[in-house]
Amino acid sequence: MSLFKNVLYFQAGLGVLANMFLLFFYIFIILGHRPKPTDLISCQLTFVHIMMFLAGGDIWLTDIFETLNIENDFKCKTIFYISRVMRGLSICNTCLLSVVQAVTISPSTSLLAKFKPRLKMYLIYAFFCIWSFNLLYSSNQILYVGGFTNLSETNQMKVTKSCTLLPKNYIIKGLILTVSISRDVFLVGVMLTTSIYMLNILFRHQRQCKHLHSISYLRASPEKRATQTILLLVVFFVVMYWVDFIISSTSVLLWMYDPVVLTVQKFVMCAYPTITPLVQITSDNRIIIMLENMQSKHRQNFFKYVFSFL
Repeated sequence: MSLFKNVLYFQAGLGVLANMFLLFFYIFIILGHRPKPTDLISCQLTFVHIMMFLAGGDIWLTDIFETLNIENDFKCKTIFYISRVMRGLSICNTCLLSVVQAVTISPSTSLLAKFKPRLKMYLIYAFFCIWSFNLLYSSNQILYVGGFTNLSETNQMKVTKSCTLLPKNYIIKGLILTVSISRDVFLVGVMLTTSIYMLNILFRHQRQCKHLHSISYLRASPEKRATQTILLLVVFFVVMYWVDFIISSTSVLLWMYDPVVLTVQKFVMCAYPTITPLVQITSDNRIIIMLENMQSKHRQNFFKYVFSFL
């Protein structure tokens, strides 16, 4: 288990560093330039991913609470609530990112084109609805999570070294599971629908432009590159999300959490937040250009500093 723990720490460290870099980049773009609608979503998604790592089970927030000597019950409720809220925000923002990109690349003759002029205003409404829904829906974690007491007597399910899930009424358990599945199926369905729509647009655009432009131009199209990146992230997210959902749902229904299964679930849950910033950093030309300019400036300053002593 120590090896698995080290893997989780490495994954969390890499994910937080990559997401922090991406968060500062998007803040710089939003404050100093004219951001694209997808930049606003990606900035929020990056913040959500950082919080997912901080609230990831026994990794960081737990250690912080322990050093502050905060009551175990309050600690468990806070961590699980933040984790559930961020998990919901992650799927909602990924879905929103897919929808907005589909609107952005849609041709002027399509029905989606009418949303382009006021897209940023619609995003503000969407952000408000997404945060409100997830903050309210995840509040059940406050009632059904607590500090570990006596497992044999209270029929609690231990999910970390100090936190347990409290037993629920079958009706409440079924209601929560139904709402969760309905939300996830709907959002994944929207993501898959917009992905198919974007693929169709890319194929049609490539056929139309083949006679007018070179293949190298088509590969260099910023819209095409951004769309391919989002499609890749959506596919990876859908796979990882449903693996995580199957593990967690099975464990809750059987009311049993094996330590190895719990570790695998944590790894799967953090896989998407780790891969996403790395894919975005390597695929966004603005980041590559910014890094090249920084490297060039540092090289020039270094040579100026050296020549000043000659």
